[in-house]
Amino acid sequence: MLVSYKWLNEYLDLSEITPKELADKMSVTGIEVEGIDVPEEGLKKIVVGEVTDCRPHPDSDHLSICQVNIGEDEDSQIVCGAPNVKSGIKVIVALPGSRIAGNVKIKKGKMRGEVSNGMICSLQELGYADSVIPKEYAEGIYYLPAEAEPGSPVFPYLDMDDHIIELSITPNRADALSMRGVAYEVGAIYRQTPKFPEIALTESEVAAADKIQVKVTEVTDAPAYQIRIIDGVTIAPSPQWLQNRLMNEGIRPINNVVDVTNYILLLFGQPLHAFDYQKLDSKEILVRRGKENESLVTLDGETRQLSPEDIVITNGTTPVALAGVMGGLDSEITETTTTVALEAALFDPLAIRLTSKKFNLRSESSARFEKGINQATVAKACDAAAALIAELAGGTVLKEAVIGSQVAVEPVEVAITLARINSYLGTEITDEEVQEIFDALGFGHRQEADSYIVSVPPRRWDITIEADIIEEVARIYGYDRLPSTLPQGETVAGHLTKAQRLTREVRTLLEGNGVSEAISYALTTEEKAQQFTDKSSQVTRLDWPMTEERAVLRLNLISGLLDDVAYNLARKNNRVALYEIGRVFYQTGDSKHELPTEVNHLGLALTGNIHEKDWQTQAQKVNFFHLKGILENLFDSLALTDRIRYQKTADIKEMHPGRTARILLDDLEIGFLGQVHPSIAKAYEVSETYVAELNLDQLLAAKTEQLVYQPVSKFPSVTRDMALLLDETIDNQSVMEIIRESAGRFLSDIRLFDVYQGKNIEVGKKSLGYSLTFSNPEATLTDEEINQAIAKITRNLEENVQAEIR
Repeated sequence: MLVSYKWLNEYLDLSEITPKELADKMSVTGIEVEGIDVPEEGLKKIVVGEVTDCRPHPDSDHLSICQVNIGEDEDSQIVCGAPNVKSGIKVIVALPGSRIAGNVKIKKGKMRGEVSNGMICSLQELGYADSVIPKEYAEGIYYLPAEAEPGSPVFPYLDMDDHIIELSITPNRADALSMRGVAYEVGAIYRQTPKFPEIALTESEVAAADKIQVKVTEVTDAPAYQIRIIDGVTIAPSPQWLQNRLMNEGIRPINNVVDVTNYILLLFGQPLHAFDYQKLDSKEILVRRGKENESLVTLDGETRQLSPEDIVITNGTTPVALAGVMGGLDSEITETTTTVALEAALFDPLAIRLTSKKFNLRSESSARFEKGINQATVAKACDAAAALIAELAGGTVLKEAVIGSQVAVEPVEVAITLARINSYLGTEITDEEVQEIFDALGFGHRQEADSYIVSVPPRRWDITIEADIIEEVARIYGYDRLPSTLPQGETVAGHLTKAQRLTREVRTLLEGNGVSEAISYALTTEEKAQQFTDKSSQVTRLDWPMTEERAVLRLNLISGLLDDVAYNLARKNNRVALYEIGRVFYQTGDSKHELPTEVNHLGLALTGNIHEKDWQTQAQKVNFFHLKGILENLFDSLALTDRIRYQKTADIKEMHPGRTARILLDDLEIGFLGQVHPSIAKAYEVSETYVAELNLDQLLAAKTEQLVYQPVSKFPSVTRDMALLLDETIDNQSVMEIIRESAGRFLSDIRLFDVYQGKNIEVGKKSLGYSLTFSNPEATLTDEEINQAIAKITRNLEENVQAEIR
């Protein structure tokens, strides 16, 4: 919200308060000030000029030689290239040595051989944005009013000597989206009551109801709706004061009717819309929902396809405006308009927001309807606008507004005690002080027993409960006056839970293995959400997602990690190792309103080279076993190695069917690891990538035996190697389980050191080499003990997996 200091000064006495002091005070009482802009800052030696003579330049087809009265004894010659320069107009003149926008210095010079003593300026050259300049002056110079005095500074005529205060309005303070609202706020701060001049409305004897009828289909869509008719208007540019006010507020002046609606919008915070009555082609206004396959061409020239989500204004049959958002092109005010139908309404905020978002149309009106407006001033704002249109456009206001719906507004009453206020704020405010604050805010109040009954006026619709009153008292009393106190009570030393401690250990271990943490979006597409999982779950969909790319909550971490991998690969980072610890969201209930179950998962993704090429080694690509090795380090650190098993699977369709395994903790499945299916990798635009995902909650909840430290044995260990010829379908895990079960209590370690298929090995077979370590902490092992263990191992391998000892 842009607030004109000069305009605000019309309602309050700010003669002893500088704009800077006002901004500082507002910032510490609850409405943040973004900054203060003075349009004339940086500009100098810019005056009013009168073009007394204008003739074409002899050596140019677009330049004119002008004689300009700048308040001196002789006219000054200025060469001007504007297409709309002519004799008899008052213009903006930058004298030699002046500064215009962009810190450009104007010098005396020659243009095509003719002396030019300065420059006739457009509004752009004074720093005005193209979006606020009247269209008739967008491509040329600006005409000043006829009463402007040649030679005098130009800034007062354009109100460029004003201070424009930019307020950052939070959604709960939409009352400050109007000059009246800001005036009440500043009045409360400085203990003044704003004085708003009445705009007298004179009506004719002809009733507006004779010209138009108004009907609202659903009162919930438009709780208040009325039309006033102003007949006999003449469309023309607005007076200078009104144009200045709108341009300083960032609004382009259009004509005297449309400008009045924008002026009232800024003054009351009440959006209005003016229709050309003749272009409505009917004597009826019907407010209803849009229909399928219905369309409307809005003021910006775009065709909008309507639906039942949109509230529309119609002439009984055809839409003529998108309610609260934008008017229709076919009923806009133009130079030929003679009768105006002026709309003032209150629309459903949610419907306005949805329509505004749907068509990507954000306007000053829609913003106010979405946040709320003062329901008590809908009719008053309409009356003021009608009176001002009649004054500026020479029309006649027909008798009484035609009402389609209206609301009865009553002040909200909130009960609160002084003790409650002081308890919350830690203050010792007295009855006299709190009553003075209520008076400053314009809140009526009375005492009943120990309580105040505070009557909140409709202009502060954000105040409904006790806490709101306490906040208002704190603001006006002064946040800087609230006492500072230290927390009281007993405290205990904080500590991490077991899950938090173990999660930190997991992070440390993974990063020690060269894996970097990634944080992905929890919101994704429905397709990606359901990948890399075979657990039955519905998706949790947002009602109003920002985009369809972020529409549902994820059921896996891998899809997000693959997006991260693709992002890195696209930027030539060919060694990517990422992990993520985050929640996935399972929805098992039938109701869409039931909250999902949140489960912590651990995801990993590896791609590229595990070792880069150097002078002594070749590059080595990541494979299944690199990822499995990282997981085994993790399980070892959690003392779960002996309880983890791997089981081949081809059931996860996004994973390679021959390079994927489920991970089991005892008999409970806690995750999987393997290679991403080549077709899925192509869809994500990644190369050969290996991923894993674990249920971290289940993993960390597993009970582990207490770690017992033992001294290094003083007796020697014995190592025996054995090579087995097996069917190629037999996996290493099955072999190691048989060895452990058969070896007895002296087996301390087993390691696979060789896998071979090829020459001298028959087709369908493979050779596995194992190194077995035996040790006895109490005595030296004998050959007989070891041979017995080896014999038992051999026998069980031959019986269970048909192994041949090589």
